[in-house]
Amino acid sequence: MKLTFTAIQNAKPRERGYKMFDGEGLYLYVSPAGGKSWRLTYRFQGQQKAITIGPWPMISLADARARGLEMRRQVHDGIDPALEKQLRKFNAMMDRNSNFRTVAEEWLEKREKEGLGDATIAKTRWLLSLIYPVLGKRPIGELGSPELFIALRKIEATGRHETTRRLRSLLGRIFRYAVATGRADRDPASDLRGAFIVPQTKHFAAITTPIEAGNLLRAIETFQGHEITRMALRIAPHVFLRPGELRLAQWADIEFDKAIWQIPAERTKMRRLHKVPLSRQVCDLIEQLYDLTGHAPYLFPSFYTWKRSMSENTINLALRRMGFSADEMTAHGFRAMASTLLNEMGMWHPDAIERQLAHVETNGVRRAYARGEHWNERVKMMQHWSDYLDQLREGGKVVRPVFKRRVSE
Repeated sequence: MKLTFTAIQNAKPRERGYKMFDGEGLYLYVSPAGGKSWRLTYRFQGQQKAITIGPWPMISLADARARGLEMRRQVHDGIDPALEKQLRKFNAMMDRNSNFRTVAEEWLEKREKEGLGDATIAKTRWLLSLIYPVLGKRPIGELGSPELFIALRKIEATGRHETTRRLRSLLGRIFRYAVATGRADRDPASDLRGAFIVPQTKHFAAITTPIEAGNLLRAIETFQGHEITRMALRIAPHVFLRPGELRLAQWADIEFDKAIWQIPAERTKMRRLHKVPLSRQVCDLIEQLYDLTGHAPYLFPSFYTWKRSMSENTINLALRRMGFSADEMTAHGFRAMASTLLNEMGMWHPDAIERQLAHVETNGVRRAYARGEHWNERVKMMQHWSDYLDQLREGGKVVRPVFKRRVSE
């Protein structure tokens, strides 16, 4: 028997929920609490299924019958009403969370969980802050190449060409994430390759000749500043780490018994564990440094508190005090100095030098075949390099200190 308005209105709750059938799979479910909702049973691909249509009286008897009829038509056309309902909910949720800023923050959160470094995260947030005022509230799926071009062109017009290049690349990664999550159909940023001024590559200033390197080393030996800074300057040429890897180094990174300096993956640019074989000279310098800062977690703590590392500008400022301008030498320049002079020696495999610089092969095929770390050669190379630096500084005299401290100490 078909249901009536009066029958529905008079239906009372029972100890257990029950069904009031209207026919063709449509029924009203009455819960023990007295709530009433429309539901439809149907068969799809041989399976018995049920779907909730909605509550009564918000959905009237006539509306419930009309919706039930539409769902039966979907089944006839090979569409599962329950799956279609889930897709509508998902699409509605995506619409609410599909503006550019929401998608960008979601992508950035994912990258943070994947271990992206704090400095890189901060840089990315700064880049996004440049574009949020223009694109932040726009649905990401509606953004096209012309709109991105106009937004980026305004930044380029201020002379920030490298920023524009990096931001275009960042937009591409965010759009590809939006495509993967169903909130955009394509990456419009890819259409903008070659649309902006290519910035001129600016290398870090570095001393790369033996004579100039000798002058630099002698200047370091006579440096009159803070002793911790002087020790950092004395060690830096021998290990040629990136400035951040040097100043953030911790005593726990030093394997005293093996004469190895390990840089954890989270503190390296390439997010790979990096090992530095320590020459006899560096071992001796670390012995001296331990007497100064061995009580602190960092090899090179701040002047103001041993709980923090040395400032990122300390070494560059020291170089300026010694008379080396920013166009002559930088903290990063010790890497270029080592790379240039080691390659000019012709004694070492280029891959050994690259591994010691913690460079990663960009060619995927070559990287797959170049998995060796050239460790034994690097150990010999780092000792030879320290001996060579001594010769540059002392005119041939090679100092051979002994590394005495052990882990047990």
